Amino acid sequence: MKTVLFACVHNAGRSQMAAAWFNELADSSKARAISAGTEPGAQVHAEVLGAMREIGIDLSRAKPTFLSDELAASATMLITMGCGEACPAVPGLVREDWPLEDPKGKPLPRVREIRDDVRDRVRALIRRHDWG
Repeated sequence: MKTVLFACVHNAGRSQMAAAWFNELADSSKARAISAGTEPGAQVHAEVLGAMREIGIDLSRAKPTFLSDELAASATMLITMGCGEACPAVPGLVREDWPLEDPKGKPLPRVREIRDDVRDRVRALIRRHDWG
């Protein structure tokens, strides 16, 4: 079982969407996703909840989590999303950076675009690693 860790600063937008998409689209017997942030927010952004609800994914119970070195070390792969130097460097851990815009405070049409970009990147990741 592979674990993909999606990380951003507040763990309230991009990384929550990515983990939800991954767990929706990947074969759960091959891989799973978790998400965390370097400075976790109090809750998932309302605009992210709304955009994900539109496509049938409920993030209302998702809670932002702190991205500790231990959590990062427990993963197979780390996908960072805009946390730059604040993201941990874990020796031996495969790391990718996805330069995605933070959806916080954006109008719903823009949040939908970000959501769909995240979905497309997650689909490509799943295909690349045969986790479908």
